[in-house]
Amino acid sequence: MTAQFQLITETSRSLNIQIAREIAQKILSGDLPQGEIIPGEVYLCTQFGVSRTVLREAIKLLKSKGMLESKPKVGTRVCNETQWNFLDAQLLEWLADIETTENVYRQFLELRRSIEPQATALAAIRATPEHRAELTAVFRQMDTIAQRFDQTLWTEVDTQFHRIIFLATGNSFFIPFGNVMAAMLKWFIQFSSKEGGVCIEEHRQIYEAIMAGDAEKARQSSISLMESHKHRLGNNE
Repeated sequence: MTAQFQLITETSRSLNIQIAREIAQKILSGDLPQGEIIPGEVYLCTQFGVSRTVLREAIKLLKSKGMLESKPKVGTRVCNETQWNFLDAQLLEWLADIETTENVYRQFLELRRSIEPQATALAAIRATPEHRAELTAVFRQMDTIAQRFDQTLWTEVDTQFHRIIFLATGNSFFIPFGNVMAAMLKWFIQFSSKEGGVCIEEHRQIYEAIMAGDAEKARQSSISLMESHKHRLGNNE
């Protein structure tokens, strides 16, 4: 059965990005299965109510993320998910807009455990006075919010806290991971935190270790924050 798409009516963002998001979410949800040829240009232009130029820009964007590929006399096919660029912040944003499975969050936690402790250790050594001032301001907000818990506010400042850590590494390869983490972390926090827990003491330990310039303590505090029993992801991570 040919996938059905909604007429694009939003005007707050570029049309090609809106269309790319709609197609991407069909792919991510499985409505457009891997290996399937997507509908042709005429059909899609009619469905979305846009020109071929706009549609082609959307398809080009999805190709750049490894989600689609085109072949002469065949058409445009959905790529295998092994080719999808899950480190693309925009793709992660689209993924988070649909019903995300626990397995996605589990994989994200595995990646985070592999990278963030080292980033935290580097931040303890390399954070500039500006980074430390910014981290202090954000942590004070976290401490205040934790006393009168608000999920929305906590998610926002928690995301900022971890992004600053990656920026403070001073490592050009770590910094993009900070952007990726920020894109996914807000949904991860909402999904995984037990009973609205904020782990403020674990964050305090990370903050104090960074401020003290203690790399090893910072690393261990980061690992402690991500211990499996503190996340609602089952018992088999």
